[in-house]
Amino acid sequence: MEPRDDIDTSTDVIEDDFEDAEGAEGLGFDTEEALAQFDEGETDASEQLRGMVEWIVFQLVDDSSQVSVTADQRGSTVRVQVRLPEEDLGKVIGRGGRIAKSIRSILMIVGSREHLRVSLDIEGRE
Repeated sequence: MEPRDDIDTSTDVIEDDFEDAEGAEGLGFDTEEALAQFDEGETDASEQLRGMVEWIVFQLVDDSSQVSVTADQRGSTVRVQVRLPEEDLGKVIGRGGRIAKSIRSILMIVGSREHLRVSLDIEGRE
């Protein structure tokens, strides 16, 4: 799969898109801090994405020791999986899925910088 040339991944455009992400305000984490979690100097993009999602989710749940975040990269696709207790699902998914949608928007924007397609799975466990 060839990287798309018609997508402008300059910092200004990405930050504008990120600020426009639906439901991003008032979710309990600072979007600037979330983007700062993605260190462009490291080479393993899947590990960086995992760390960023982990940081966001840890800001939302009460007991972060019960949360596991994994990332699996196959080619240009990264699958990030969040497993957490059932009682914390609502905190991470949000009303009508707004928080989960915002996290996915963050992943889409950051992944586009690296020409990656990123998916997010949120699962509860007992």
